[in-house]
Amino acid sequence: MILHHAKGSCSLGILVLIEELGIDCEVRHVDLPGGEQRTPEFLAINPKGKVPALIRDDGQVITEWPAIASYLAALKPERQLLPADPLGLARVVEAVEYVVSTMHMQGFSRIVRPENFCPERDQAEQVKERGLEIFRSGFDLFDRALEDRPFVAGSFSIADAALFYAEWWMVNRLDGRLPRNCNAHYERLMDRAAVRRALDR
Repeated sequence: MILHHAKGSCSLGILVLIEELGIDCEVRHVDLPGGEQRTPEFLAINPKGKVPALIRDDGQVITEWPAIASYLAALKPERQLLPADPLGLARVVEAVEYVVSTMHMQGFSRIVRPENFCPERDQAEQVKERGLEIFRSGFDLFDRALEDRPFVAGSFSIADAALFYAEWWMVNRLDGRLPRNCNAHYERLMDRAAVRRALDR
């Protein structure tokens, strides 16, 4: 398999899962600042023009963070990165969707791409401020959820890889502070060998 990944992007979470599951996968780096995602070559792989994109050995392409994460977890069901029980599964999917659709797309995207949310340049700072509010409120929710558990769903799951990439952004791209329990979660994941290998890649 081949993962199309961009440094500092949400595909870091997918790399974490690949390393955690021990899946043999080539990583191809996409130059987002340079616009590689808009080239005909990349659009032939993912017409959406974004990462992550996973190419299976049979050539089929899977896109979108939740879909790729779920697919990888399903390849190694014995690792239980997706719970087998219906309620546990729902809770993991719930957490992943909130990170991706709200914290990432509604929050972080406003911070780094304010022009996508406002027609006037003089509104950019307000858009960024609103994005940071959304991003931080997400961490507040997860902070409460992590009060009595080490991982989002009790044991390590794809939800932790999703939350980790958002935490990594807050610490390394925004130079911000995480709430106490989220910071403990972030440090816990930073200590995992799979996460260190993902960061090295």
